[in-house]
Amino acid sequence: MEKIIDIQHLSKTFGTNEVLKDINFSVNKGEVVSIIGSSGSGKSTLLRCINLLEKPTGGKIFFKGEDILDDKHDIRAYRAKLGMVFQHFNLFNNHDVLSNCMVGQIKVLKRSKEEAREVAMKYLKVVEMEKFIHAKPHQLSGGQKQRVAIARALSMDPEVMLFDEPTSALDPEMVGEVLKVMKELAGLGLTMLVVTHEMGFAREVSDRVVFMDKGVIAEEGTPEEIFNNPKLERTREFLKRTLEQN
Repeated sequence: MEKIIDIQHLSKTFGTNEVLKDINFSVNKGEVVSIIGSSGSGKSTLLRCINLLEKPTGGKIFFKGEDILDDKHDIRAYRAKLGMVFQHFNLFNNHDVLSNCMVGQIKVLKRSKEEAREVAMKYLKVVEMEKFIHAKPHQLSGGQKQRVAIARALSMDPEVMLFDEPTSALDPEMVGEVLKVMKELAGLGLTMLVVTHEMGFAREVSDRVVFMDKGVIAEEGTPEEIFNNPKLERTREFLKRTLEQN
């Protein structure tokens, strides 16, 4: 298997608060990895360190064998290879749906308007938002905004898609429409790293599940291992509590 992301001894400290402690794990090409755990366990910080929105305090991050924390590395070029979908959509409110999906392609990838439009339309069709190309974000529901955000990230032809709690800001009836799109993307063989509290998604769609607790990776394994036969008491407690809430 080809490792696309390889994280070694990663740590992140905010002041005296050590949020990530000695994190070691990797993601293979075409793999769907879900990261689960309680609020404050470090899941989102880990994702933000991977795409360098947060600078790690220590450790190494390799992307296709290259150390991206090396000073010589071009951070913008690296970030362009990672699609990021945030909890709160982060769409450009003054742009319509189509323009939201075109602007990054034109500015970062230097595509022509014609090519950017063609690529944007392709992915807006994938997420079933092609009928809304002239709508502004404020005219859309939360689920529709998140589907546009996914199309926008895909339009950059990323090698890895990072999802940071993509359904947590949505009303319950909209969660399903976003998870459906994500399942379809997983079926296309996209490499995906997903921070989620949707246990059904983690169980059904992931190749691997990582359970984080208090800034460390407490346990990882296949969905069957983590959900049906967790090794640690704290994994069992977390799952019991989470599954009871759902």
